Amino acid sequence: MFKEELVVDYFEKIREKKIEYVERELEIEEIRNKAITIVGPRRVGKTYFLLNRFFRDKNKSIYVDFESFEFSDVGPEDILRLIAIYATRYSAKVENLFLDEIQALKEWPKAVRSLLNRGYNIFLSGSSSKLLPKELSTELRGRSISYLLLPFSFTEFLRARNVSIKELLSITEIEMLKGKLEEYLVYGGYPEVVFSHNKEKILKEYFETIFYKDFVERHEIKSISTAKVIFEYLFQNNSKEVNIEKIKNFVESKINVKTKTTIYSYIDKISDTLSVFFVDRFSQSVYKRKGWPKKVYVCDVGISSVLGFSKDYSKRMENVVFLELLRKTNKNPLMEIYYFKNHQQHEVDFVVKEGLNIVQLIQVTYAGARDEIEEREIKALLKASDVLKCKNLLIVTWNYEDELKFNNKVIKCIPLWKWLIR
Repeated sequence: MFKEELVVDYFEKIREKKIEYVERELEIEEIRNKAITIVGPRRVGKTYFLLNRFFRDKNKSIYVDFESFEFSDVGPEDILRLIAIYATRYSAKVENLFLDEIQALKEWPKAVRSLLNRGYNIFLSGSSSKLLPKELSTELRGRSISYLLLPFSFTEFLRARNVSIKELLSITEIEMLKGKLEEYLVYGGYPEVVFSHNKEKILKEYFETIFYKDFVERHEIKSISTAKVIFEYLFQNNSKEVNIEKIKNFVESKINVKTKTTIYSYIDKISDTLSVFFVDRFSQSVYKRKGWPKKVYVCDVGISSVLGFSKDYSKRMENVVFLELLRKTNKNPLMEIYYFKNHQQHEVDFVVKEGLNIVQLIQVTYAGARDEIEEREIKALLKASDVLKCKNLLIVTWNYEDELKFNNKVIKCIPLWKWLIR
C-alpha cells in the first residue's frame, strides 16, 4: 500500500516545479478513446514534453513518474485512488493523465485500457532501455497513437539560443544563421548538449548509455565486442548505403569472427533504440524494398563528432534533411521516405512518397555555387524524375539558390538553412 502523505508531497513539488522549456514543434492530435504515446531516443525531452502539457492546465491534469519512489508500491488498482487524492487536494476535475515511465507500473496495459474506458485523456512515455516503442503500441491493442520526438530541429535549436527568425533577413543575419547551422551540424540538437559548455563529454556519455542500456542490457546481448563494432560502424557510415556483406567484412576484419547471422539479429535490435534508422531503396517490389542494401541515418549528428569520425558536411547535411523529413511523418502518417538507385548507379538521396504518389525527389549537396553541384547528381535527379513520374525536384545546397531548367523540368536549389526554417 502506498503512503498518501508521500504522494501528496510529490504532487505539491510537481505543481511548483519550474522547468526551462523550449517549445517543441511536435503537434499532437487527441483522439477519443486513444492513448497518446510519445516515443523517441533517450534524452530528447519526452518527460519535459509531458510536463509542459501538464502545466498548461494543472487543475484538470495529473503528472506521475512511476519510477519516482513515491509510487514504488502503487499497483494498477491504485490509480483511481491517486486521482481521487489529487482531485480532493486541489479541488480539481481531473481529465488528463500524464503517465511517465509507464513500464514501472505493474500490468500497465490493463490499467491504461481501463482508464481509457472511464473517459480519461491519457498521455504516455517510457524508458528507452525498458520499454520498446513498438511495445507501447502493441500492448494497447490498437488503442494508442504514437508520436516520435527527436532531438531539437534547427528551428528549435535557434529558439533555444533565443535567435528569432525574421520575415526578411539581412546579409549579416543570414551569415549568423549559417554559423549557427555549422554548430548544429557538428554538435547536433540534443537539448542538454545545446545548453552545455561540455558538449563532447555529454555526447560521448549518450553514446555509451544508448549502447549499453538501450541495446546490450535491454536485449541481453552476448557478444559485446561484436555489437560495439557494428554500432560504431553504423554511426561512422551515417548517410551512406550499407549492406550486410560490407558490415560483415568490416566486423570480421576488426575482431576475426564469423558473424553474419549475429549481424542480422543485432541490426534489428539496434533499430529498437531509435538511435539508428534504416531507409529502404525505392522499388515497386516489396521484396526488393525490404531487402539490402539500405541507407543508414542516426538520430543526431553530434554523436558522430565525438566518435572521432570525419566532419563530412555533405553527409551531415543529408542526415539533418532526413531527420526533418522524419519529423513530418508525425503530421502526415501516409508519408514514406526512400532513396533511389538504379542499375546505372544513378542515386537520389530522398524519394518522398505519400499514399500512392511520389511527391518529391531531393538531392543534398555541400555546394555554394552552380559549378559545385556535380553533374551526376543532376543527371540522377532527372533520371529518377522520368522513372518515378515526379516533377517536384529539389537540391538542398549549402549556399546556392536558383532554378535550373532542363527541357520541361525545373530543379529548385535552396540553401539548407532556408529549407529548415520554412
